[in-house]
Amino acid sequence: MRSWPALELASMAQPELVQAMLSDYRITAIDESTRPGAWHVVFTTPVDRDAAARALARQFPEAIVRPMEVPDEDWVARSQAALAAVRIGGIVVAPPWDVPHASRQDAPLLIVIRPSMGFGTGHHATTRLCLAALQQVPVRGRRVIDVGTGSGLLAIAASRLGASHVVAVDDDPDAIDAAGDNVRLNPGADVTLRRGDIRAMDAGLFDIVVANVTGALVRDAAARIRRLAAAGAHLILSGFLRMEEDDILAAYAGLAVKARMEEEEWLCVTLQRA
Repeated sequence: MRSWPALELASMAQPELVQAMLSDYRITAIDESTRPGAWHVVFTTPVDRDAAARALARQFPEAIVRPMEVPDEDWVARSQAALAAVRIGGIVVAPPWDVPHASRQDAPLLIVIRPSMGFGTGHHATTRLCLAALQQVPVRGRRVIDVGTGSGLLAIAASRLGASHVVAVDDDPDAIDAAGDNVRLNPGADVTLRRGDIRAMDAGLFDIVVANVTGALVRDAAARIRRLAAAGAHLILSGFLRMEEDDILAAYAGLAVKARMEEEEWLCVTLQRA
């Protein structure tokens, strides 16, 4: 039976900060159901698992960090099967097994996302914040790029909200596969998927740039992300915590802050280029 490299984490004084740090590594899933206050964090490779363990030990010395192997007994699929539809403003994000029946003309916009490999399903705070932010800027007829698309949810949402051209970029082949699957689940979506590192590709100019990645990447790739923005473009940035806000805004100095939203220590800011 296949097994997955994992860490058991316990005695975490700041679980939100732990989760933020883990997002810099290739995580397959986080299982919080093993016992109260403990996580099993499953990684794609032992290299990522061991690097994360060293970083956790340095930054969170109070935490218990134990490397382990998790047998593949479909526990990831079972935990994902408990996910239900979630509503953010005028958008409902639903897994295929919990698609609500739309019986009214004013029913919310429905997006179907199949949970897989830990990519966004609308249940994480940063995804909800970005979906809310997308509904607060003019999307119809605009060119949109979703940097670090993961499941493709934000790109699909932009397309369904009326964007004229949507590009979704990710350097993870599993993400591109998952996003492609989800685009097919939403026949009204028209999204161009591109695999690659946004820091090394020429993607063009866009009216809306969405980057829900990690705080480190939002900051370190600021010059490249800024170059994606056409004159007057909106940049929707998330994936970082309140404690990272000053560094993020400094990296985007000169852009006007049009909106700021916060949930569970996570932030999303909407900036605008002159």
